[in-house]
Amino acid sequence: MVDRISASEIELKEKVVHITRVAKVLKGGRRFSFNAIVVVGDGHGVVGLGMGKANEVINAINKATDQAKKNLIKVSLVNDTIPHPITSKFGAGYIVMHPASAGTGVIAGGPIRAICEAAGIKDILTKSIRSSNPHNVCKATFEGLRKMMSVENVAKRRGISIQKLFQG
Repeated sequence: MVDRISASEIELKEKVVHITRVAKVLKGGRRFSFNAIVVVGDGHGVVGLGMGKANEVINAINKATDQAKKNLIKVSLVNDTIPHPITSKFGAGYIVMHPASAGTGVIAGGPIRAICEAAGIKDILTKSIRSSNPHNVCKATFEGLRKMMSVENVAKRRGISIQKLFQG
């Protein structure tokens, strides 16, 4: 069982990733509403992703923020980067993330950059392949970070110590 992270216990910063106006066609014309994607994170390995939809932009952002605070995960970081390469897919969105050496920075575009910065990842190489739809790219990135193994788990599965894991 995964321990839930309480949003009230940590200081979270929120970032709006994308806002879209969507239309529903009715007999009397179009009815517009707004779709928002929001990322929250503490900058030290905790990140959450939420999506909200409402008739007003502010309400959509508030709904997305509330959902993001409910979906917090802990990301394993090693020297401000990820411990191992990740590939993840959601819908047509396919992303590749590789650990980077110190000083590289966040080499990522749009939605992936927002999620990595909120999580506190300072050095990473990423590539978004196929779909550029922000919904699919965000969900693929979040799913990849959620399935990422910690350093302790990798060392345990290989049957070696953490120090030996980093020696070669």
